[in-house]
Amino acid sequence: MADQALLDKVQAMVGREYGRVYAWDRVNAPMIRHWCEIMGIDNPLYTNADFARAQGHADVVAPPGMLQVWCMAGLDLENYAPGSTDENNFEVLKVIEPYGYPAVVAVNSDLYFERPIIAGERLYFTSKVDSVSEEKTTPLGTGFFVTVLMSYFSEQPGGDEPVGRQLFRVFKFKPAQRPEAKAADKPAEAKAIKRPLPGVSDDTRFFWEGCEAGKLLIQRCSDCQTLRHPPAPVCSKCHSFAWDSIEAAGTGELYSFVVMHYPEVPPFDYPNPIGLIELDEGVRLIAGLIDVDPASLQVGQRVQVEFHRFDDQQTLPQFRLVAA
Repeated sequence: MADQALLDKVQAMVGREYGRVYAWDRVNAPMIRHWCEIMGIDNPLYTNADFARAQGHADVVAPPGMLQVWCMAGLDLENYAPGSTDENNFEVLKVIEPYGYPAVVAVNSDLYFERPIIAGERLYFTSKVDSVSEEKTTPLGTGFFVTVLMSYFSEQPGGDEPVGRQLFRVFKFKPAQRPEAKAADKPAEAKAIKRPLPGVSDDTRFFWEGCEAGKLLIQRCSDCQTLRHPPAPVCSKCHSFAWDSIEAAGTGELYSFVVMHYPEVPPFDYPNPIGLIELDEGVRLIAGLIDVDPASLQVGQRVQVEFHRFDDQQTLPQFRLVAA
């Protein structure tokens, strides 16, 4: 049970506002270009000034996902731009820690956008402690979910304009204690850990039944013939509820990938390469990559689907590299 004095302290900090944190640089085309290159984004609105002006913008537009990037400190987390506050908007964590909650882990970050950000603008954010939860117990341990709200602004001659918000949440906790094994205890027989089963609904059942039959089925709108994956109840293009499916050839290319190293979660093997596959039919899906050297993976490599049975309970589509 949390100390009442601690609860009173942290609740008193909810709503506390902190000063400005300025961006080191104005929004600029080189950083936007690097971001788009790394993320695999090909949108002329972000990289072609003439195209952006033709759409009514003064210059290239920054991808919305870059909102947090502009005001980051850099490798030195305390190295903020001149004029920034020296207050720590997560000082509530330092208040919690002496009461026996030493660990912290980021939980989630939600971004909200007011309007596009244009090259040349100078941004800053202010922040406040949005909420501190009651003491919660999770598999990681027992502690508090702390949420800070950052509000981003663009400096303008006629008055600064809000451009977006970010809710950033962390878990400040005392790690769960694992019981120590007694020497006299007889070791329990290890239970084989099975792969987690996918959630199956009326919208996705056809896909998993297709996998069991060795077929890669892709949902198709019956009215406009648009393919979509993941399956959904309604077509995002024409909004029709009517759909059927086609059998994909199972060939495509590696659009993107990630190699999971840690934490190692059984029963998966590590390093664990996961690919974002762009099928030749034009849709993308996420699947495991098999019999590959993670160091040799490259975007654009050709792949072919294979179906593999696990634990006698599910069949999954996985992809193998093939010669170009």
